[in-house]
Amino acid sequence: MEISDFDFELPQELIAQKPPKERGTSRMMVLKRDSKSIEHKNFSEFPEYLMEGDIVVINATRVMKARLIGMRRTGGRVEILLLRRKGENLWEALGRPAKRLKKGEEIKFMPDLKAIIEEEGEMGKRLIHFLFPIERELEKIGRIPLPPYIRREPEKEDEKRYQTIFAKQGTSVAAPTAGLHFTEEILEKIRKKAEMIEIVHNVGEATFRPLRKKEVEKNELPPEDYFISESASEKLRKAEEGRKRIIAIGTTVVRALESSYNNRFSPGLHSTSLFIYPGYQFKVVKAMLTNFHLPRSSLILLVSAFGGRNFLLKAYKEAIRQRYRFYSYGDCMLIL
Repeated sequence: MEISDFDFELPQELIAQKPPKERGTSRMMVLKRDSKSIEHKNFSEFPEYLMEGDIVVINATRVMKARLIGMRRTGGRVEILLLRRKGENLWEALGRPAKRLKKGEEIKFMPDLKAIIEEEGEMGKRLIHFLFPIERELEKIGRIPLPPYIRREPEKEDEKRYQTIFAKQGTSVAAPTAGLHFTEEILEKIRKKAEMIEIVHNVGEATFRPLRKKEVEKNELPPEDYFISESASEKLRKAEEGRKRIIAIGTTVVRALESSYNNRFSPGLHSTSLFIYPGYQFKVVKAMLTNFHLPRSSLILLVSAFGGRNFLLKAYKEAIRQRYRFYSYGDCMLIL
């Protein structure tokens, strides 16, 4: 199986550059796997697809202002994207221009806020030691890390709209985009039919790193951390034992739930490098809500594994024909 088997051509104008004017107004394509049928709905109709006793699992992670602009001693501008905490004020990050960020290089963000490159890694990765409490200062020096296909600088509106309404904690460097559609009104309708469970999966490099090897099976994903509370763990165990339908809101929830199945949804902080592609047998997730994903990405492989490659790519062609909006700020897909 090759990465090229998951390619498609997308008109640039269908890549959503801004969120819809109001949450909850996105379009929703509904894929029914048993009948191989497609329906065109609005996301506000999502609760109508729930059955009594369903379990809806959301990712309550919070997006950090993980994009930093600094200067080298020479005065050259550098850009840092935080990826994963490795210790106190020690972070794995992507640096640009990477070739100029050598070990021992000092980066200045403000006169009294500096960092040192501790190690050089592959593909632009750097281990950075911040000489100040970085997480406390992110509100001051950081920017919302909009993905590169959104071709503009972050605006004040993005600080709110690139965050789910149920975001509570975490160190995500990208939004769990399936969750961006929810409103308080829609959540209230969901609670009348289904039980909602929160987990925290910190969205990191695995979610957006390109797959570089031609053969799907030869690719690997870097680790991402997720947290399951005692309460969530108990509820998930009972749901699985009761054979209730578990609906994952987003690919991060899918990976966390499938990763935690073998340890019986053990509570606490865990790490996963689970790479899901066609042929994978899902153990927990029975339905999922997800946005439309980039071609050749690990996310489109995951969704293809769940919905079936041919059916999924047929749905993508239909989405393009129907002028759905793609990617982070775009429309969504419910796969049943």
